Amino acid sequence: MNAHGIVHKYGDNVDTDVIIPARYLNTASHAELASHCMEDIDKDFVNKVKEGDIIVANKNFGCGSSREHAPIAIKASGISCVIASTFARIFYRNSINIGLAILECDEAARNIQDGDEVSVDFDTGVITNITTGKTYCAQPFPPFIQNIITKGGLMNSIQK
Repeated sequence: MNAHGIVHKYGDNVDTDVIIPARYLNTASHAELASHCMEDIDKDFVNKVKEGDIIVANKNFGCGSSREHAPIAIKASGISCVIASTFARIFYRNSINIGLAILECDEAARNIQDGDEVSVDFDTGVITNITTGKTYCAQPFPPFIQNIITKGGLMNSIQK
């Protein structure tokens, strides 16, 4: 399992209200959620993001409300992985549950810049900044979490 894309970089304490503003929570449409993803922190995100891109952020990404809408909006926007120094615990669990790959790696989060090209090997936890040639090591996913993500989320992995 791998990811490869261009980085969209954010700072500390990116909360679920800026990932997907509460005014859009009245829809169950993943595409509709994606169309408003990050708009309160980065108005141009939905115009810049491409399938496979990667979000990199500093500490406490996904803090705030425990809603699943935030990782759903990120995944539906085309983001293949989120790398951060740390994640809010409920966001971390919600991400795995809906099949969004996330990795904690402080060194990568601090050093990777907006617009860098990055690849991630989830089997080894190696994050490679193709732009700079630097590599970073995150804790790889155990096989059962890789299975959940590969199958698109917890419910899909149970049904299959």
